[in-house]
Amino acid sequence: MKQIIQSFKTGETILEDVPAPQVKRGSVLIQTTRSLVSLGTERMLVEFGKSNLIQKARQQPDKVKQVLDKIKTEGLVPTLEAVFNKLGEPLPLGYCNVGRVIAVGEGVNDFKVGDRVASNGHHAEFVSIPKNLVAHIPSNVSDDEATFTVIGSIGLQGIRLLNPTLGETVVVVGLGLIGLITAQLLVANGCRVIGSDIDESKLAMAAEWGVIPFNPIKGDIVKFVEDQTNGVGADGVIITASAKNNEIISQAAKMSRKRGRIVLVGVIGLDISRADFYEKELSFQVSCSYGPGRYDEDYEQKGIDYPLPFVRWTEKRNFETILQAISSQRIRVNEMITEIVDLPDYLKIYGQIGSSSSIASILKYKEETELNPKRNIALLNADFSSSKGVIGIIGAGNFTKMTVMPALKNSGAHYKYIASNGGVTGTSLAQKYGIANSTTDYKTILDDSDVDLVLITTRHNLHASMVIETLRSGKNVFVEKPLALNLDELNEIIEVQKQTRKNVTVGFNRRFSPHIQKIKQIVGDSPMNVIATMNAGAIPPNIWVHDMKVGGGRIIGEACHYIDLITYLTGSKVKAVCMNAMGINPEENTDNASILLKFENGSTGVINYFANGSKSYSKERVEVFSQERTIIMDNFRVTEGFGTRGFSKLKTKLDKGHTNQFLALIDRVKNGGAPLISMEDLVNTTKASFGAIESLKENKWIEL
Repeated sequence: MKQIIQSFKTGETILEDVPAPQVKRGSVLIQTTRSLVSLGTERMLVEFGKSNLIQKARQQPDKVKQVLDKIKTEGLVPTLEAVFNKLGEPLPLGYCNVGRVIAVGEGVNDFKVGDRVASNGHHAEFVSIPKNLVAHIPSNVSDDEATFTVIGSIGLQGIRLLNPTLGETVVVVGLGLIGLITAQLLVANGCRVIGSDIDESKLAMAAEWGVIPFNPIKGDIVKFVEDQTNGVGADGVIITASAKNNEIISQAAKMSRKRGRIVLVGVIGLDISRADFYEKELSFQVSCSYGPGRYDEDYEQKGIDYPLPFVRWTEKRNFETILQAISSQRIRVNEMITEIVDLPDYLKIYGQIGSSSSIASILKYKEETELNPKRNIALLNADFSSSKGVIGIIGAGNFTKMTVMPALKNSGAHYKYIASNGGVTGTSLAQKYGIANSTTDYKTILDDSDVDLVLITTRHNLHASMVIETLRSGKNVFVEKPLALNLDELNEIIEVQKQTRKNVTVGFNRRFSPHIQKIKQIVGDSPMNVIATMNAGAIPPNIWVHDMKVGGGRIIGEACHYIDLITYLTGSKVKAVCMNAMGINPEENTDNASILLKFENGSTGVINYFANGSKSYSKERVEVFSQERTIIMDNFRVTEGFGTRGFSKLKTKLDKGHTNQFLALIDRVKNGGAPLISMEDLVNTTKASFGAIESLKENKWIEL
């Protein structure tokens, strides 16, 4: 299928050929008929992409701080590689989509094949959208008109936050697409509306709808509002403009009455004068996109609706409200359509987006219904039938892009497939690394007899089921940690692996680092004490890693790295585990905990996994004490020995062992041999991570 994407690195806008998405549980698959180009938002993205590195940095000072923190802990070169990789990410454009449902996912009951719907889907011929971001289109609303649904909801949410009453005077600053819709909605709500913009054609259009127009180039907007309100000032101001200076927020405060309300929908400078707000007791609020539910994964991705009696207006219900307003002609959108362009001619819009005076541009898609769009595209014509070390990759997220693909670079592997949910990221990586096929159906990889090894880098809750499917398809598997999230999943993997005898490798890369290899060479298998500290850094609580059903929490999902590492160093298996966590009543998804490990050979391990430390301190540190020797490994860059004859220091660039692990893995796949990590060790490490959580719950040591 065709999809419009943009490069953050160059600003170039491309109509890319990518595999169509599959319908997922809780979602509908939509064949697009129209999509609206949000000229304001998309112009900002294009202009940002075209700016140089210094200009990008000035626009995102918070990101610059993150880069500086990363340089301190990981070094300059790895940080620069990460930055350029991030800038090279393709960005799917668009969020105002209209089309017809061609497939319905499991758990969706309010849509059927053939329904006309509006959604926040991208500019793509096919989109798979969760049900709470999709709305039915009334029969008397055309596809062109329905494309205004989502962008109209942005203005509507700003109005809901302002909460205007009948007869109040509201100023709308900026009569772009959102501003014009906002002004119409306010008029329909019984408000007296003043619209401010420098474009006379937009002012004239707004005047036809009952808006009082004002061009700030021709006069003082503050005095104009005072004159219109007999010196009282505006009851409310909604800012839908986009500007980098602070003049707009200052003017909004000055034109407001005492205890007036200001809502920001657009993007402006926010250097607020305390005096302007203090003397009038003004309220100021920033509106979040389409409404309640936005950026809430439970609502958007899992389909868990907010109960209507308690949250009357959600983003989906805002979509429906806009469609009803268009249907009843309370807002008129056809007059705002400047041009309708066929998708292949998209550059007629994007080629001049920086200078365009258009209000609304619509992309038109082919009309023929296609119930089975292509989910696999071939980028290279290559024969893999006689090759060894042929791999298929499932997952094209940050870990695959930033770690897996660079580590595989000189491994001698043959890349036949990469699978991704939406097709865009997978296709981008396929083009960069010479992968023959991009697909959105991972089972294509499992069904291909050419593939020797499947790499799984998806979210944690998919690991176990995909490992089982891969083993049953007769292929070796590499899965990023963790192997499983619970004992039932682990037991099924054990059983299937016994039946198939195929190798399972987990991404416990740290044991392959030259630093850990050197420590192992020095201490051998003698009993030892190991202290490992992970200065992991905080992750917001709403991120999926903390969800025990999706990510398993950071102990199961990340601290397992160090259970394996200490297992490797001691040459022994964990026999008991105990975990204590910070707080009076810590939750099972804690990420501030200390884990004690007892090993069969008498060794002990301590893992301090902390998320509350400074980012300027080393991220990872290992201390080994054995036979009057002490070895300290600092952040996989420096290892020092004390009391270690013949060894004092090893210094390298940051090396966590990823490259060594993949070199060895591909060699085993090509030439045969035992698994890189024994199945017994993988199972023991996984059970120990489960035991740590059980120990926290039961407040006791857990025997494995």
